[in-house]
Amino acid sequence: MSSADVVIGVDMGTTATKSVAYTADGVQVASAAQGYPLDEPFPGHATQDPELILAAVYETVRAVVAEVGVARIAGLSFSSAMHSLLALDTELKPLTPVITWADTRASVQAERLRASATGLALHRRTGTPVHPMSPLVKLIWFREQEPRIRQNAAFWVGIKDWIQLRMCGALVMDHSLASASGLMDIFRLQWDDEALSLAGIRPDQLPELVPTTTILPELTEEAALATGLPLATRVVVGAGDGPLANLGVGAVRPGVAAVSVGTSGALRVAVDRPAVDPRGGVFCYALTENRWVIGGAINNGGVTLDWVREEIGAGPDVTTAELLDAAQTVPAGSGGLMMLPYLLSERAPHWSSLARGAYIGLTRAHRREHLVRAAVEGVCLQLALVLQSMRAAGLDIDEIRATGGVMKHPLWTQTLADALGSPIGLLESQEGSGFGAALLGMSALGLVESIDDAAKYIPVTETVRPKPADAAVYRSLLPMFDELYDALIPTFQRLKRLAPSLPLN
Repeated sequence: MSSADVVIGVDMGTTATKSVAYTADGVQVASAAQGYPLDEPFPGHATQDPELILAAVYETVRAVVAEVGVARIAGLSFSSAMHSLLALDTELKPLTPVITWADTRASVQAERLRASATGLALHRRTGTPVHPMSPLVKLIWFREQEPRIRQNAAFWVGIKDWIQLRMCGALVMDHSLASASGLMDIFRLQWDDEALSLAGIRPDQLPELVPTTTILPELTEEAALATGLPLATRVVVGAGDGPLANLGVGAVRPGVAAVSVGTSGALRVAVDRPAVDPRGGVFCYALTENRWVIGGAINNGGVTLDWVREEIGAGPDVTTAELLDAAQTVPAGSGGLMMLPYLLSERAPHWSSLARGAYIGLTRAHRREHLVRAAVEGVCLQLALVLQSMRAAGLDIDEIRATGGVMKHPLWTQTLADALGSPIGLLESQEGSGFGAALLGMSALGLVESIDDAAKYIPVTETVRPKPADAAVYRSLLPMFDELYDALIPTFQRLKRLAPSLPLN
């Protein structure tokens, strides 16, 4: 091994950037993180200052370089939150803040396009669900609501594209983030003519499409000075955080799925070629040109239990662990109580901003522990719907690996195993996307033979197996849980129309 044996994975998340240095045998040797705000100045807005994210990248990389030493750095490789959008002027300066995946201003445009004959065809062709998170739908919103910005925008990019423009002087978008834009045909790896027409933009207003393993030109003087790295440092363009999370937990072999439940949640499996289920319940995003990730993300994971704890009288002295301990005494099915956990609307597999949370079947006999357990079950049943859509896309899944903050309590892990009807392998590593970025970089730079080596770096430390009786309960509840969403959609629509006349305070 040469002295330059370390790759820095730069993971640009929604609330922080973390840079982590790994050796080619998967050992973490240094890390640094820096946060930044998610600005929500008006209802539906969720934006960020791109300069703050660039500063966080520079600061964290510089800290890692100082700790490891310049001589050991073989290169950088990037991970980024998906679905971001940023308008640039003719001088490549931002005209807008970063419009993040969490921004829901385009809800009306999303529901309209989703209800049209075009919506499902676009989803199947581009791999991206028709949802307010999608850059395609955001661009339709700009066309309709902000014509001046649209007229002055010379380019439309994602946050990673702009960061790498500043760092390397190249305006490119990797196939992974492009596959999450709603603008690229995932079968041809080219911008989709119909999507661009709907968005009202031209191909020359978008970055050049490149594989995720592309090595960018040398660093700009600004980037070299800010990071302490030589101009000749190699930078691998990298990919989206979802596909890289699969790589980072060793779930890159077809048939091996990764499930994560933190504030939100996701379930994804790697495949050799792109596909979408007939109903459009799952996304399909690129990891490399011959490895794709199919699955779905949910908005409501641990945040659901946080709400229950804060709003259903737990009191300041009761910990989340104590709530879960009490809920564990309740049998599976929560005594006939079901929770639709759509506190933040929902993504997979329905991909609608209309959804709202609900308790169904509530009686006077139910206690707080039933409400807590029903919330956990609701999140796990939602992930079971995602798994159902993945199987409808023709996917065989024979192993599931799990990470995420909530996985520390046995009620979450056991309920998830029971709801999915599958053993769950728990992992010690929680780095996910950052390690995935570093591994992709190592592959591009020739430090490892293949991304398929990932699994050997992340062994399963514990396996939770489903309890047959409880798994049978969730199998019987799942169709009902799914039907409740459809049954309540008319109510959700009417409530949305009435919302302006029904203030919270």
